[in-house]
Amino acid sequence: MIKVSPNAQEKVAQLMREEGYNPVQDFVRVGVKSGGCSGLSYDLSFDNNKSEQDRLFEDNQVRILVDKKSLLYLMGTTLEYSGGLNGKGFVFNNPNAERTCGCGESFSL
Repeated sequence: MIKVSPNAQEKVAQLMREEGYNPVQDFVRVGVKSGGCSGLSYDLSFDNNKSEQDRLFEDNQVRILVDKKSLLYLMGTTLEYSGGLNGKGFVFNNPNAERTCGCGESFSL
């Protein structure tokens, strides 16, 4: 399961509306790709199409799509959002990551 913090939910809904997506019916696509300073990096985007290869999660009124390949790396992850002067934006709190980089955008297992 993928969880979404209340702060992340508010920011996701705002950004989806700004980009022409409907937060009630469209999706946040979360994935993992090769790259980044720790070997793997997170990929976050909006989508309005669900394929047969996607797993759908819903938490805190956010509909999340994860492809089967990324699912193994992301189970138990919480999507957080931190704003303000020292805020980083979206942060993935991933219990599967053994090592993360300083920016929080890449990890390794």
